[in-house]
Amino acid sequence: MKNPALREKDRQILFVIVENYLKIGKPVSSGLVVRKCGLEISSATVRNIMVKLEKNAFLRQPHTSAGRVPTDRGLRFYVNYLFEEALLGEGTVQFSPEQLGVGSRDIGALLNKTSRILSEYSDNMGFVISPQVSRLDFRHLRFIKISEEKVLLLLVTTSDMVLNEVLETRHYFTQTELDRASRYLNENFRGKNLEFVRDYLLKEIPEHRLRVEDTMHKLTSLLRAYFALERDENQIFLQGTSKLLGKAELFDMNRLKSLFRSFEQKAKLTKLLSDFISLDRVKVVIGSELDVPDIADCSLILSHYGYDHQVLGSLGIIGPKRIPYKKIIPLVDGIAKQLSHTISYR
Repeated sequence: MKNPALREKDRQILFVIVENYLKIGKPVSSGLVVRKCGLEISSATVRNIMVKLEKNAFLRQPHTSAGRVPTDRGLRFYVNYLFEEALLGEGTVQFSPEQLGVGSRDIGALLNKTSRILSEYSDNMGFVISPQVSRLDFRHLRFIKISEEKVLLLLVTTSDMVLNEVLETRHYFTQTELDRASRYLNENFRGKNLEFVRDYLLKEIPEHRLRVEDTMHKLTSLLRAYFALERDENQIFLQGTSKLLGKAELFDMNRLKSLFRSFEQKAKLTKLLSDFISLDRVKVVIGSELDVPDIADCSLILSHYGYDHQVLGSLGIIGPKRIPYKKIIPLVDGIAKQLSHTISYR
């Protein structure tokens, strides 16, 4: 349903209702609106405007003679309107490299710490979805044979973060071949990522050279097989489950239990959240907009992080729909920018 245009007076009254509902969690009466809106307006006029807003599905009345609460549509209108104002507060969200856990050079520790900061500063659940290894620009890498079917990849990113990944292979490699492949990639592709390497090996090297250089042919097959699996295996770092449990009155209990089962099945949750990755600075998804019953009582506030030319992953907050959007939007935006800077730093 398309939002009709609202008069300034109607918008102000809607926002008073939304903001007071977010604070107190109870239906907002016309008398409270008169006291809070700062307009020279009678309770009768406010009631008429509230009826109009209800007819347009911005508000609903939980029961007869009660005040009004915002619908998901009303919350969406409010969030869309305050976005620019909320993002102006981004400069207030600053964390030192030490707070983000950069000193360890362990990318897993960095992402886990980031999810904890999101949770602690929002008082909700924070999440970070890990980047695909193939998209990380590397300074140095090495392949190490650990069995006939497995090769360990040690990779140092251009920001000196260290990670390792076990790659399964159908081809037999000797350690001498893996050392030769490591040297070749380090000498020719430093500052690039493995996706670039794969595309180069597939497209740029003439076919006759691929046949002659068997190691490069096997390496290309290894990378292709790994990338096919990698798309479905992003890791998710979650912090703050107990914070949602502490707000159980804001959720339908059956849905909350189902939501926690999704948290336990991290692959399912990662797929859901990854579907919302976009180039928007911050994206807010409210309740029924998710079309997923388990989290119909929730709002997601998320953003992406990565290089200027490459989205690596997403991060954000999962909380009840009664969440302080003015505070959380700049928090998520600021942390996404700082994580991007940390990962991109040369």
